[in-house]
Amino acid sequence: MITAGIDMGSRSVKVVLVEDAHVDGAPKLKYIVRKTHFMFPGDLDADVAADKAFDTILESAGLNRSQVDAVYATGAGRKMVNFATDSVTEMSAGAKGAAYFYPSARTIVDVGAEEGRGIKADGDGKAIDFAGNEKCAAGAGSFAETMSRALQLSLKEFGEASLRSDKSIPMNAQCTVFAESEVVSLIHSATPKEDIAKAVLDAVASRVCAMVRRVGIEEDVVLIGGMVHNPGFVSSLKNAMGVEQIKLPDIPEYVSALGCALLAAEAKN
Repeated sequence: MITAGIDMGSRSVKVVLVEDAHVDGAPKLKYIVRKTHFMFPGDLDADVAADKAFDTILESAGLNRSQVDAVYATGAGRKMVNFATDSVTEMSAGAKGAAYFYPSARTIVDVGAEEGRGIKADGDGKAIDFAGNEKCAAGAGSFAETMSRALQLSLKEFGEASLRSDKSIPMNAQCTVFAESEVVSLIHSATPKEDIAKAVLDAVASRVCAMVRRVGIEEDVVLIGGMVHNPGFVSSLKNAMGVEQIKLPDIPEYVSALGCALLAAEAKN
């Protein structure tokens, strides 16, 4: 049996196929396709992007659509996946996907481009509570991306720079526009870039932590989403949450898509 999970995010489509081959009691992850962007001028509409991403992964796996037994979708645009068998919430998909890598996961922190959420999970990979980000740019990857551009650094350089700082500079702005003004002021006052980068990531981490505390922080803590690739943010989040370790999956952007595919497989069994 082969199932697919599609995560329709605000900027990209992620697809995962899972074949019903079991390794130590868990379905074996078989194929992953890279992101297909669609939310930019001139790019594809969401439904067309979903079709293209799905066909791409099928081609790479040597499969056709008739060989896929079920397709589950999640994410903000999940209703746009016209060929999906069913859809699930981001919370359910994230909890299931995180549990695949870390069965001991109890708190899942999902930070994507435009939003963040905290998920409380039980011992079976089920979401039992969640809290979402409701403030402008607070707890989202786009905040860090905008600030890195203001410093003329790549996201990778931005995260690495923050690790070289031991300063704590408070940032009070909740909106990207006002936060950028704060960054400009810090630049004009000759504040080192690494200190500014740390201030930004500390601010994002603080807002994410406040959100997650609404559902309670219980180890093991797992971080999923694109911000996993920002080591500065991971460090800031660990400090804000007061935990010794945050577990990081190998394919953080695809965890929710994987969770969809696993839920689809469970439903078929």
